[in-house]
Amino acid sequence: MEYKPNVVKRLQDRLQGPLPGLDAHMTMAPPLFERKVREGITVPENARQSAVLVLLYLHEGYLHVPLMKRTEDGRVHGGQISLPGGRVEPEDKDLHHTALREAHEEMGIISDEVKILGSLSDIYIIPSNFQVYPSVGFMERRPDFVADPTEVAEIIEVRADIFLKSETRKMQIMTASGGFTYETPGYEVNQRHVVWGGTSMILAEFFTLVKEVLS
Repeated sequence: MEYKPNVVKRLQDRLQGPLPGLDAHMTMAPPLFERKVREGITVPENARQSAVLVLLYLHEGYLHVPLMKRTEDGRVHGGQISLPGGRVEPEDKDLHHTALREAHEEMGIISDEVKILGSLSDIYIIPSNFQVYPSVGFMERRPDFVADPTEVAEIIEVRADIFLKSETRKMQIMTASGGFTYETPGYEVNQRHVVWGGTSMILAEFFTLVKEVLS
């Protein structure tokens, strides 16, 4: 996706309006769970509050989105592709602060260089009991990435227009925590990574808005 300043401004304006939320999320939800989710899931009181950063950055004339492959640490989302983010800490001023802090800790992204454009719909991740609040940010240059080796096995840079192509979305057989295997939509990026689960649902909403502002 080629960079045009008015696209970023239009996206910022669009983020202030009603969001597609569940309808966009469900385009990337496993068919096995779609009915259950649409009927409504009660978020437990002990759900852990967290935030992630969907970052657009300019590199060689194109907008990109950074993702990361988590280390195989034995946790619920170990080895999966995700957005930078994590749990809300008491010292965080707000959810944007959480997202920026985690992006810095995990990827070395400098918070002061990120312009926050707005927020996406929150989403509850059942396996890890996280209520996730996505922030959207923009940088005018490629970050000087520094991966935290304890959490990040690989930083994955993806041109944003990849997510706008219908052939990127494919049905995949994925294995979740506990060895449970099921069919689910996923984004195949850079010819070797599959983005699925909550991360793909967040990105589905984001790129639904991107399509709107590009139309």
